[in-house]
Amino acid sequence: MSPLTIEAYRDAMARLSAAVNVITTDGPAGRGGFTASAVCSVTDRPPTLLVCQNRASRQHAVFAENGVLCVNTLGPGHETISSMFAGVGDVPLAERFPEAHWTSLTTGAPALREAIVSFDCRITDRRDVSTHTVLFCEVVDLRVRPEAPGLVYFRRVYRTVDVALDPPA
Repeated sequence: MSPLTIEAYRDAMARLSAAVNVITTDGPAGRGGFTASAVCSVTDRPPTLLVCQNRASRQHAVFAENGVLCVNTLGPGHETISSMFAGVGDVPLAERFPEAHWTSLTTGAPALREAIVSFDCRITDRRDVSTHTVLFCEVVDLRVRPEAPGLVYFRRVYRTVDVALDPPA
């Protein structure tokens, strides 16, 4: 057995399909946002998600100070928004938000109007793990577009997930 390398781990993780999300915030520290696939449910009592954020990100302090965020799960056609919020092309943050239609829910964090789901959250806990901070986020509001197909990232390519809305008989 060969030793595990960072490259081997990253290549293996590229085969783990993940929803594409733009994570946004707004508050005393201003607006912020980044793209993340490291998002998952923790519990439904109370409804809680976890979001992983790179500690080296310029957005790290903005999210910490604001204490709120919105997980906006993207659908097909949002690839450009995902790339911009991931930092592709070095588009300044102030120019990223005008590229889409935003509203807000309870916390005031930007909620993408066309997202397939927006989870509006308060950050309730943080844990630093090596290069990232794991944000534990209590969901206080949400908006769902049940008819919308999903967008996943698999093998370093965006792919559409669209299944019949009715369960099989």
